[in-house]
Amino acid sequence: MRERSALYAWPDLRATLKGIRWAVVGAVATRAYMPERMTRGFDILVHLHDGDAALARLNDAGFEVASELSIPGFMLNAPDGTEIDLLLIPFEWLDESLQPDQTDAAGYPVLGLPYLVLMKMETSRPQDLGDLSRMLGLADEDDLTQVRAAVIRHMPDAAEDLESLIYLGRLEMGGI
Repeated sequence: MRERSALYAWPDLRATLKGIRWAVVGAVATRAYMPERMTRGFDILVHLHDGDAALARLNDAGFEVASELSIPGFMLNAPDGTEIDLLLIPFEWLDESLQPDQTDAAGYPVLGLPYLVLMKMETSRPQDLGDLSRMLGLADEDDLTQVRAAVIRHMPDAAEDLESLIYLGRLEMGGI
């Protein structure tokens, strides 16, 4: 249950978006920190300043804009039919979060755990809360120290909620 995997294939955007600051987020990104779960969506977060360039490159690679999202960004259809959400959300922590050395088992760039936690805490959908508890329940103390520091710095009012999610995650994942 603790194994990280990359069982499901997603469009490989690394060559298309080379030189652009981006990372996989959402359910696909969680596989870097917990066992992979099934999802239909492939979400990428692109730095707002690189949004136009990313959209142009994706269009040139055969991706078609299906619609504008209710949050900043677009839903695109990949040539193989995969739906991709191109998110252009201007999180205050975005510059520090888009680090090219943070990857999942397939080599895709992903947000570091502290920033994926911040993003999921900000959205707080029911599935995000489940992802949070599982990721945090499997995280080691060094990772949790970094997560706590990021939450204190960017979402101090959520620090108590974070501790509850860590406790519930450890309980669920057998760490307590």
